Amino acid sequence: MDAEGVNPASEQPSEQPSERPSGQPPEQPSERPSARPVGGSRGRVGVAVVMVLCGVLFATTARLSGGGSIRDESSDVVGVLQERGRDIEQLTQETSEKRAEVEQLRGRSAGAETVERTAQMADAVGLSEVSGPGLQITLTDAPSGALGAIPGTEPNDLVVHQQDLESYINALWAGGAEAMMLQDQRVINGSAFRCAGNTLLLEGRVYSPPFVITVIGPVDEMTTALEQAPGVQVYREWVEHVGLGEKVEDLETTTLPAFQGSLTVDAQVIR
Repeated sequence: MDAEGVNPASEQPSEQPSERPSGQPPEQPSERPSARPVGGSRGRVGVAVVMVLCGVLFATTARLSGGGSIRDESSDVVGVLQERGRDIEQLTQETSEKRAEVEQLRGRSAGAETVERTAQMADAVGLSEVSGPGLQITLTDAPSGALGAIPGTEPNDLVVHQQDLESYINALWAGGAEAMMLQDQRVINGSAFRCAGNTLLLEGRVYSPPFVITVIGPVDEMTTALEQAPGVQVYREWVEHVGLGEKVEDLETTTLPAFQGSLTVDAQVIR
């Protein structure tokens, strides 16, 4: 995976046809669509790194255990991530409460003009709740059965990549998006995500597909921007070719929460 963030700016069939410019549909059903760039840990390099790390882990485990068993929790990666996620949620809640206290104290000591200016800045950077019409876009991995049913298909073709999410998010910002949420988190200028395996890492939390982008802004303009974005068009070719999921819904009105995460930048900038 992994927003007012990415703009919020992030194979071969048996005959191996040449790649076409993105945006052009396959000439034949069996022909492979335009190549989707793969980066981060979801490409072949990422798989190689994982294999090397697994080898190191197995060797270390054998050395430490001397042939015996090691506590299950030491290898329970999912459990570790879940525990970390709970810690982050608790810290996020505490941060939100402290931020509210600070704003309350600041309001007591500031004049009306300062309070109004502070509120305007909070709206501009995503620190306040926003409501309005918009879009909700859901991207999902393709069914695993496509591997055997479509010649030349590889496992890497069936997943939503970080670059796919970035293509949609960047197009939405270009189309005039006013506020955006990825999964259940508001994203702002400086928000960041990355994809690892088939999961999305965002503000320390781990998400699995489907990946949902909710955005407030001019619906017609954002829809047009999606239709014109090269990366989105390439993804849609693969929707037709292997069954990747894409669902775009109009929202008459929706409400996005205020950003609750850290205001420091520590990863890939989304915008």
